[in-house]
Parts: sequence; C-alpha cells; structure tokens
Amino acid sequence: MNMQRFWSIVKKEFIQIKRDKASFGIAIMMPLMMMLLFGYAVTTQLEDISMLVLDQSNTVESHELIKSFENTSYFKLIGKAQNIDKIESEMNEGKIHAALIIPPDYSKSLLKKERPKVRFIVDGSDPTTARTAFSSGVLAVERHGMKTIEASNSKIPSKLNMGGIEVSTKVLYNPTLRNQNYTIPGLIGLIMQNITIILTAFALVREKERGTIEQLIVSPLKSSEIILGKLVPYILIGFADFIYALLLGIYWFNVPVSGSIGLLIFLGSGFVICALAIGILISTVAKNQLQAMQMTFLALLPSVLLSGFVFPREAMPKVIQYLGNLIPLTYFLNILRGIILKGIGMKYLVNDVILLFVLGLALLVLSIIRFRKKLD
Repeated sequence: MNMQRFWSIVKKEFIQIKRDKASFGIAIMMPLMMMLLFGYAVTTQLEDISMLVLDQSNTVESHELIKSFENTSYFKLIGKAQNIDKIESEMNEGKIHAALIIPPDYSKSLLKKERPKVRFIVDGSDPTTARTAFSSGVLAVERHGMKTIEASNSKIPSKLNMGGIEVSTKVLYNPTLRNQNYTIPGLIGLIMQNITIILTAFALVREKERGTIEQLIVSPLKSSEIILGKLVPYILIGFADFIYALLLGIYWFNVPVSGSIGLLIFLGSGFVICALAIGILISTVAKNQLQAMQMTFLALLPSVLLSGFVFPREAMPKVIQYLGNLIPLTYFLNILRGIILKGIGMKYLVNDVILLFVLGLALLVLSIIRFRKKLD
C-alpha cells in the first residue's frame, strides 16, 4: 500500500467533512445533546408532586397533618381549595396529581379519642406518578397517625388519645393503574409525529437531488403554494394513519375513549399539520437526504424524552421542562390523555390546543419564509 496515496485520501476526506458543515455540526452537538437530555430527562424519581388541600377543619391539628405531607420530598402544596369542584377542575386540567380532603370534624374526632377519616385522591392517568403519590400519601397519613398515638401514650400530658387516622383513597381516571391506558394514547401521538416528520423531511430534498427543484423555482408558483401543495398529500396520509393507530388502540389494546372521539379526531388533524410543518422545515434546511435524516433524528429524540411520553415531566429540572414546552408533542399528549383517559372537553384543553396550533402556524410560516430565501 502506498502511504502517500493513502494519506491523500485521508486528507481529501477531512476536507469533505469540513465542507459539509451541517453533518460536522451534528457530529459535534449530538453527543452533548444526548448526554444532557438523557442525564436530566431520564428519571423516574418523582419529587414535588403537585397537591391541593381542602381543609374543612382549619385547626392546629389539621395544619399539622398538612405539614406532614409538606415534610416529605414527594409533595408540593400549590394551594388550598375552597370546595371539591376546585379539586376536580385542577385535576382535569392536569395542574395537580393529588388532593387531601380533611373533614370539618377532624379535630373534634381527635379530642373524642376517635379515628378521624380523611380522603386522599390521586390522578391515576399516569400510573408511575399515581403509584408514587398513592403510596407516599397513605404513608404520610399513617406516620402522622402513629405520632399522635405516641404523643398520647407518652408521659407528656396530651389531649389526643386515638388509634390513628383512617384514610379513604380514590384513584381517578385509571383506577386499576393499567399502564397501557397511559402508554397507548402517548404512543399514538408519538407514532403520528414520527411518521409525518419522516415523510415530509424528504419532500424538498428529493427535488434537490433529482434536479427538479429548478423547475419549481422558475415556475410562476409562489413559495407558499409549493409548500402547502406538498403538504396536502401528506396531510391525508397522516390523517389516515392517525385513524388507523386510534382504532388499533381502542380495539386491539382495549383502551376505552372516555371523551369525544369527534373532538379527538379534529385536534389530531391539527397535530398532523403541525408535525408535517416540522418535516417541511427540515426539508428546506437540509441539502441532501443524509442531512435530512440526521436533522429528523435530532428533532425526534428530544420530543420522546421531553414531551412526557415516557418520563414524567414533573421529575425533570425546570429548565428541561421549559424546553419541553417548545415541542408540539407535549401539548398533543395532554390532549390525547385528557380526552381518552379523563374524558374532558375543550374547556380544560383550550390552553394546550391554542399553544399547539400557534406552534404549528409558526413552523409553517417559518418553512415558507425559509423556502422563499432559497428562491431568492
């Protein structure tokens, strides 16, 4: 082997890599991004589970019980409810995952040496969060009950003398904590995103590689007409795939839809357009199919980790949660699980719907602008 010719090839390849700045940048940024995302987002250790308290007793004794929840590393008291309707509303919107209801006669029962009964409600739509909240909440009540027993049996005079605190638990939306009821709706959203982005990411790239992009450039077509025209076939394909995946989830995996199927299909169509806009944007940036595939992978990985598909977003650092807010799948997962599991309507989904459609419109406009720059 001639070493001179060999090193000439090596030198030539380094020059080509240097010229392909997009691929070179991905090679540098990918390990950093993956380490940061996996390091911070991949965690099942839950802390600061959001909780509301309906304290109908409002006494020193009830405040001590509430304090026992706050002293754990699992619960974060975000406020006090005035009625049960407030708890149901906040849980439907996904703002809280647990609620503690203390009855009006809580302190009186303690003074009468009776076992007061408190209610602990858990959002069961996410089994991982629900199991942690359920076990930690019941344990917090039992420990506080044991402390009151020890206080009454000690030599220190105490008015409290009881056999502990009775806790009545209720798991909403997914009482059996069946994992498939939570994962299948999320999987529908993830599959729809991945298919539509991959399909459209190569739409303009194929035109470039085949040399037909010049025909589009010299034609009287506007950039918006080209982009939207290319989207329509994929919208139909994406919509058909969405219906197909939804039917599989309902009839094959036996995941019941508690809410409106019509609303779910309508909002699913909006998400399909949003995901297609991401693919088109990638297609306007990439110069070849290899770059399109790399950029697609770069877009899909964060969406899997940061959207809440696998790992609870509450367990992630705030900075990572904010990054997740920039991903359309984050809002569509809330919509899917809200309609399928909780049976809620637009009243509770309006924020997610608005943000989803705003992101979709912004991506679509950005794609058109990006393609116009190519025409210039």
